[in-house]
Amino acid sequence: MALLTLKNNRLGRIETHTTTSSSLVAQTTYGRLMATALSESVIQIKAIRETEFNNFSYSVVAQAEKTPVQITETTEQIEFSTSSVQIIIEKNPVRISFLTKDGKIINEDDTLGINWIGEQVTNYKKLQEGERFLGLGEKTGGLNRHGQAYTNWNTDAYAYHSGADPLYSSIPFYIGLHHGLCYGIFFDNTYKSYFNFGASNNRFASFSADAGELNYYFIYGSSVGEVIQHYTWLTGRMELPPLWSIGYQQCRYSYYPDQEVLNLARTFRDKAIPADAIVLDIHYMDKYKIFTWDKKNFPAPQKMMAEVKQAGFHVVVMCDPGIKVEPGYEPYDDGIRKNVFLKYPDGENYSGQVWPGWCHFPDFTNPKTRAWWAEKFTEYVSLGVEGFWNDMNEIATWGHGLPENIEFDFDGHPGTMRQGRNLYGFQMARSTYEGTKKLLNGKRPFNLTRSGFAGIQRYAALWTGDNVSYDEHMLLGVRMVSSLGLSGVAFAGYDAGGFVGDANTKLFPRWMSIAALSPFFRAHTMINTRDSEPWSYGEEAEQICRNYIQFRYQLMPYIYSLFYDASQRGMPIQRSLAIDYPHDPKIYDGQFHNQYLFGPGILVAPVESTKELTKVYLPAGAWYYLYTGKIYSGQQEIMIECPIHRLPVFVKAGSLLPMQKTVMHTGVQTDELILHFYYGSQSSGFLWYTDDGETYDFQNGNYGQCKMEFTAHEKKLTIGKTEGSFKINKKEIRFVLHGFPVDQLQVNGQATTLVSENHSFFTPLEKYDPINDPESMGEEPVKTFTTPYTDHTIELQWQ
Repeated sequence: MALLTLKNNRLGRIETHTTTSSSLVAQTTYGRLMATALSESVIQIKAIRETEFNNFSYSVVAQAEKTPVQITETTEQIEFSTSSVQIIIEKNPVRISFLTKDGKIINEDDTLGINWIGEQVTNYKKLQEGERFLGLGEKTGGLNRHGQAYTNWNTDAYAYHSGADPLYSSIPFYIGLHHGLCYGIFFDNTYKSYFNFGASNNRFASFSADAGELNYYFIYGSSVGEVIQHYTWLTGRMELPPLWSIGYQQCRYSYYPDQEVLNLARTFRDKAIPADAIVLDIHYMDKYKIFTWDKKNFPAPQKMMAEVKQAGFHVVVMCDPGIKVEPGYEPYDDGIRKNVFLKYPDGENYSGQVWPGWCHFPDFTNPKTRAWWAEKFTEYVSLGVEGFWNDMNEIATWGHGLPENIEFDFDGHPGTMRQGRNLYGFQMARSTYEGTKKLLNGKRPFNLTRSGFAGIQRYAALWTGDNVSYDEHMLLGVRMVSSLGLSGVAFAGYDAGGFVGDANTKLFPRWMSIAALSPFFRAHTMINTRDSEPWSYGEEAEQICRNYIQFRYQLMPYIYSLFYDASQRGMPIQRSLAIDYPHDPKIYDGQFHNQYLFGPGILVAPVESTKELTKVYLPAGAWYYLYTGKIYSGQQEIMIECPIHRLPVFVKAGSLLPMQKTVMHTGVQTDELILHFYYGSQSSGFLWYTDDGETYDFQNGNYGQCKMEFTAHEKKLTIGKTEGSFKINKKEIRFVLHGFPVDQLQVNGQATTLVSENHSFFTPLEKYDPINDPESMGEEPVKTFTTPYTDHTIELQWQ
C-alpha cells in the first residue's frame, strides 16, 4: 500500500497523447502533462493531477509565436523539437530532458521527476557536473546559488541579516550554467515556493510549491544575456521611466515640516550637489493615512510643490495600502461603499493593524479595485506629484501573521491569501502605475515598490527594503541588485547609507560612490538616526559624495541609453559579470562576486569602507583605470589602492561612453555631447538614445526619439546618422580619446590634429587638514578635438 501511494504521487506513465502544431498534451496514469513551444527557445511544461489546466497568469504576457515543432515517437519516448532545442519525454515513468540539437544535455529530470506530497508539487532536476545557479531575484547569499535553498514568501523583513530568507519580493526564475551551456527556468506558481540548488544533497536541484500546478517555462539561450532577453520577452520589459527618476533622490523617514523640505532643496543647490527628487515618507500624511496631508506640517502642499519644482526637484510620496477603519475618512467610506477590500470567507472585511491603526486592504486583483485606487491619486497629481513609492505591500502588518483564508478575486479566478500573498505588492504597484499613468495625461510616472513578483519590471522599480548601516549590508545590496538584473528587474537599487542605524564618515561616502553607479540612486535613513544627506558626515565626505553624484550626472547620456536598452531587450543596467563571463570561475569567487559591469563598459569593484588596499579581478579584455588611465590586461588579479575617495572603477578597452558636462538636475540641457572612446583592439559599439525624458511621444515611431549608433572597428570610429525626428539642442561633439596611439586623424576625410591634455572626471579634494595635503583624485593624459554636431555620419580614421 505504501509503495502504491508513492507511485500515485507521480504522473505515472503516458497512456495517450494528442498534438497540435506547437504542443503536446498527454494523459498519464495519475494526471496530465502538457508541453508547448511558445517560441523556438521557450518551452512551457505543465503537470496536474486534475482534469483541466489553469491558463491564468499575472506574470506571463508574451503571445505565443507560431512555432512549428517536430514530434516523433518510439515505444519508450516522445521527442518534441524546435529549431533550437529538443525535448525528450520518457513515457514510463514520465521524465523530461532538454538537449541541444547536437544532443548535449542542457537540463534533465532526476528519476524522481515530478512528484506530489499532498498538495505540494515538486520537480526534481538532476545536478549536472559543475553546474552553477544564478538569479532568483532579491535573495541573500553569493552570486552562485549552488548548495543553497530558498523560500519565496513575501515578507516584511525589517533590518534583515545577511543570510535572511525570505525577503520582500519573490521572482521564481533562475539561470543554470554548465559545460558552456546556459538555460533558465521560470516557475509560474504564486503559492509559497521553494528552490533547492543542491542544498543538503548531491543528487538534485528542485523547485516546489505548497499547492497549484507544476507550471514552468524552460528557456534556452546561447548566452546568459540571451536567456534574460527570452525571459523578459515572456514576462514583459520595463517602460522607459522619466529621466528625472534616474537622477539622485534624497529621502529620510521623514522630512517635515514643509520648510525642512524647502531648506533641503536650497541646500543641494547652494552646495552644487546634483539632485532631482525629494522623497516624503509617512509624516507628510495626516496620522499616517494615505491620500491625506498633515495640515499642521504641510498646510499648503501646492505652494510647497511649486517651490521645489522651481528649484528643479520632483517630489515622490509614500503610498501604503492600508486604509484606516475610520468613518468620515473618505477613502474608507468610499471603499466600503464600493466593496473594494479583501475579505474573510464569511464576507467580513479583513482588518490588520499597521501605521494608521486598524486598516482594511484593497484587493488589487479585482479590476474595480484597481480603478478605485487609480481615482484616489487625482489630488496628488493635481498638486504636481509625479513619483509614487509603494511600501508595506507584502502585506506588512503588526504581528506578521496574515490569515491564509483571506479571499482574493484574481480577476474572476477566486483564490486565497495562500496564492495571493506573493502577488499583493505586484498588483498594488500595477494599480498605482496604471492609475497615475492615466492621470498624468501623457507624462511618465515614477513608480517604486518594495514587494513584487515575476513581471514587476513592467510597472515599477524595486528597492531592497530596510537594510542596515554596515559594510556587509552594503555589499549584500550590490549582489541583490545584480541578482535582480539577472531576474528581469533592470531598475533596482538599495538605500545608500543604510536605513537602520547610523553610517559613519567612511561608510557613507563609500556607499554613495557605489550607489552612484547603480540603476536606482537614493539615500535614505530611518527616524531617530543621524542625518544622511551628502553633507552630513563632514567636509571630506561631502566632497566625495559631490564628486560621485556629479560623475553620475556626467554619465547621464550613457545611463539613459542603458535604460532604453532595458526597455527594448530586457538587459540590466547593473550587470553581474556572469552575463559577459559566465564560464570564468574567478567571478564566482567570494573575493570578486560583488564586482559588476555598469552597462557594457564600466567595471565597478565595490569594496568595504574599512579597506585602503584591495584585490580586484579583471576578466578577459584590457581595462583602463578610471582615475589615471593606466591599462591592465585582463584575466588577472591585481592589488589596487582604494582610499575612501577612489572607488575601484575600470573602463573596458573599446568602450564608447556618451557623456555631458555636470548639471544640477536632469531638467538642465547642455549643448555639447562628450564622447569618450577608450582605444582597444576589439570591435565595439554603443547605441546612444535620447528623447524628451518625460512623455510617451517616443512611442510614436521615430517622432519622439533620437538614436545614434557608435561603432569602432580596426582603425575607424563611426558616429552613425541620426535616426528619429526628435530635435536635440546639441551644437558640438567633443571627442575625448583615451590611450589613443596617434596625434592626427581624418574626420570625414579632413586631417585633424588632436589636442593633448590632462583629464579627470573628478574635482580635486580640498585641503581640510592644516598639516597634510589631500590625496589626488588622479589625472589621465588624453587627446581631444571638437566638431560641430550633425545629424549625418561622422567618420574618424587613423593610421
